[in-house]
Amino acid sequence: MEDVLTPPPQPELAGEKRKREESSLDASIEDAPSAPASTCSAEDAAGSDVARHPMWKTSLCSFFRRRGAGAEGCSHGDSCRYAHTEEELRPRPDGTWDPTSDRAKELRKVAAEAQEEAEEEVTVDEQSLDKCLVGLPRGWTADRLKSLLQDQGISYATAKKKKGMTVGFVTFQSVEQLTNAVQVLKENPSDGKQIKIVDANRRSHQKAHAGAPVSNTGTATENGSSPTTPAEETSVPESVSSSKKGARDAVTPLAHMTYIDQLEHKKQSMAQILKKLTRNARKACPPTIPHPDWVFKSKEIGGLPCKFEGILESPVVNGYRNKCEFSVGYSLEGKKTVGFMLGNFREGVTAVEEPENCPNVSEISCKYAKMFQDFLQSSSFPLWSKIDNSGFWRQLTVREGRCPAEAVVSQNAESQISEVMLIVQVCSTSVDEALMKEEFDKLSAALVQGAATCSPPLPLTTIVVQDHKGISNAAPTDCPLIPLLVPKGDKLDGTSEDKTRIHDHISNLKFSISPTAFFQVNTLAAERLYALAGDWANLNSDTLLFDVCCGTGTIGLTLAQRVGMVVGIEMNESAVSDAHRNALINGIKNCRFVCGKAEDVMGPLLTEYLGSPQQQAAASKSNSEIDDTSKTEDMIGCASYDGENIDSSKQRHDNAEGQQPMDTSVDHPTCASEVDGMDVVDCNHDENNVASGEQNCGEASLINGKPIETSSDNSLEQGKTCKDGSSSPNNNVLAANACQFKNVVAIVDPPRVGLHPTVIKALRTHPRIRRLVYISCNPDSLVANGIELCTPTPEKQEKNKGNRGWRSMSSAGLARQRTKSMPNSEPFIPKRAMAVDLFPHTPHCEMVMLFER
Repeated sequence: MEDVLTPPPQPELAGEKRKREESSLDASIEDAPSAPASTCSAEDAAGSDVARHPMWKTSLCSFFRRRGAGAEGCSHGDSCRYAHTEEELRPRPDGTWDPTSDRAKELRKVAAEAQEEAEEEVTVDEQSLDKCLVGLPRGWTADRLKSLLQDQGISYATAKKKKGMTVGFVTFQSVEQLTNAVQVLKENPSDGKQIKIVDANRRSHQKAHAGAPVSNTGTATENGSSPTTPAEETSVPESVSSSKKGARDAVTPLAHMTYIDQLEHKKQSMAQILKKLTRNARKACPPTIPHPDWVFKSKEIGGLPCKFEGILESPVVNGYRNKCEFSVGYSLEGKKTVGFMLGNFREGVTAVEEPENCPNVSEISCKYAKMFQDFLQSSSFPLWSKIDNSGFWRQLTVREGRCPAEAVVSQNAESQISEVMLIVQVCSTSVDEALMKEEFDKLSAALVQGAATCSPPLPLTTIVVQDHKGISNAAPTDCPLIPLLVPKGDKLDGTSEDKTRIHDHISNLKFSISPTAFFQVNTLAAERLYALAGDWANLNSDTLLFDVCCGTGTIGLTLAQRVGMVVGIEMNESAVSDAHRNALINGIKNCRFVCGKAEDVMGPLLTEYLGSPQQQAAASKSNSEIDDTSKTEDMIGCASYDGENIDSSKQRHDNAEGQQPMDTSVDHPTCASEVDGMDVVDCNHDENNVASGEQNCGEASLINGKPIETSSDNSLEQGKTCKDGSSSPNNNVLAANACQFKNVVAIVDPPRVGLHPTVIKALRTHPRIRRLVYISCNPDSLVANGIELCTPTPEKQEKNKGNRGWRSMSSAGLARQRTKSMPNSEPFIPKRAMAVDLFPHTPHCEMVMLFER
């Protein structure tokens, strides 16, 4: 075997480093036989470059790239096989240049400009009238874009522009309009900036369901989109996704598992999420303060912040949902369908499939969806299109009310359904009112007849139309409601709009539910959830309970008999009206419900009932100096707003220990005076909305353990006379006697986004709140709020500096940042956690966590 001549090894010098962009031919240079570079003379280097090697002087020397010093800076001198100047550089055998050279950069620039010019070529034909305008200012809206087109004399069909984006979308009616727009925009820059017009690619689902135009009356020619589109013409993404996933897989992804396996899967998932609280609390803890004890003890329980007691199963597994929202759209075959979407719209999926195979939907809801679907087949009004944000029929919501708990609980929850509310969401934009009313009459008759002809007949209590003109189907709570079918015998309401409600039962209590009010979708599992929260809250007759985000008052009312007083907070006016009505229906008189955002009213309410945190701190310090044994008590003397000394308050508290918890003797201090803004909060209602007056001015109360006899008629009449913004006469009495409660507990049940930072701050900084029960439908939000509740405050607070990276931060990361500005206060400690399965067959469940301090 022949010996292969290889160059002797040389020390690695800076001048011999290679650029990674060099082609694979450079590697062959190292393996090719050649004489040592040190033996090469300058004459050989100058006279026979090609004889050396084809790659000779085809790469710039690293010394030249770094310093531009030429051959003098290289240790090899003239014998170096790399070029030391741009003039000395030679092209490589494949015709390319060193990527780091000026020539290569210039060639890449020319190629990029040529490619950009090629991309700017706009397709002009009848099939490509949808175009995209690039280079628009971010602050522009659709109106500003339309003004630009009109000022330039450009005709178009539609124009869309979202604020914050640099692109807009314009659809032209003809090739002539498109040609004129291209020419005008090229010749007339806007504010010195060239606005480019390029092709806009229609989404696959938009191509599949491109239909006929909709007339100004809201009717569509040939039913808008052709229902006869064969399945093979469906867009590719939807065809592929539909073959893998149906409505059952999209809505109930765990339905293929046994229920025991589902519970185990959720238990493991919740445990992993809880560990995030420990990790983030360790990160958020100030460096000068030692970690809390619960963080150190978490190592003993696998990183969990507290004891995780598993998951509580649902009494009913199938057909448990008392509220189902069905989308209106087209199936993969192009048929008008009422059911569930097969995916997210952001993924390009708009196909809708019927809900028959979804185990969490009751048979009654499926039948009503089928009735509405049959009605749409003959309706001349178009379906709502998420592509164009136009159409009439949008969504069907079925809400069910069940019998009292005395009925036999079985896996077939449908046998307990006694009331049904149907909510049809439409968009009346550019629709003739007379034609719309006629269509509603047909719809009402079809639904009533369909419910009566079923065997057995289906319950139908009320039908409501929700007129929503927004883009998303998530309508605001003040969206107009049109009652089509009104129940009989509801004596508490004065108008037909207020009669559009059904009733459900939790823990032998009857609850009135309006169309937009929140109510847990699994009624029987909600009973277990609220019972668990009440047990962990350690309630008694000396307890003042704050029910934050109370909805229709389900938590507070179910626990009212176990506490001295309940104060509920809810921003939905109709829900607060329902909560007040529910208290009257069930004869509960120790509850008060306040309408407003929790972040706006939580602080004033805590001050109204408990005094300010500064007063509580001063009172606590004074009491500790007088009697060290008072440290073990949760309740301290309530400081009055009129400047009474703390000692007299303490004396009154000691004298009242043997009295009723809500004594109204004149000797007791007035614990709350009128708080600025609270009158507005308590009676923040429309002049014509009687229900809003009920919610804040007709509160029932319990004094000295004896109920004040307040009939429903008197309460409603009282609410009508409270429109001037004055607070209820009973409110001052309730607040004054709240001082006598030794135990103050808060139960929060926020939406998926969690509690507002202002609410967290109010709960954290008030020393009287020693126990907090957090009910979460989104464990990630629970982790974020738990970080702020449990992290020790730093010795020196940091003001929010407006970090620009907050948009890309996680909820936990934002919470860690907010802890740096948390006022000095005692942190909570996570004590126990447990999951409650309210949503069988889905990955979701409720999480209950107890915080104490």
